[in-house]
Amino acid sequence: MSFQPTSRYYSTETFTYETPDGRLIRILRRRLLPALDRFTLIQEHLVTEGDRLDNITARYLGDAEQFWRLCDANPILRPEELEEIGRRIRITLPEGIPGPPNA
Repeated sequence: MSFQPTSRYYSTETFTYETPDGRLIRILRRRLLPALDRFTLIQEHLVTEGDRLDNITARYLGDAEQFWRLCDANPILRPEELEEIGRRIRITLPEGIPGPPNA
């Protein structure tokens, strides 16, 4: 099992399970949401009527498929929660990337 470097699962460990009949099945280990202190806040976005997560992600991250980065930084499991009108979405640097000093 391999994932692109831009995938949410790129660094997720896998393990192999052997069934009673000897078949081997590769499984992704559970992926936990990262701690908030692993993200550097750049700005916030206030969700308004008509906002969609793919458009918000494309606007701030340049790639609509990277919505999972916003999910991790906010931290939520269900992406549709980020489309709630009135919600403030944290726009951050990628996990683990520190911001400039004294920013």
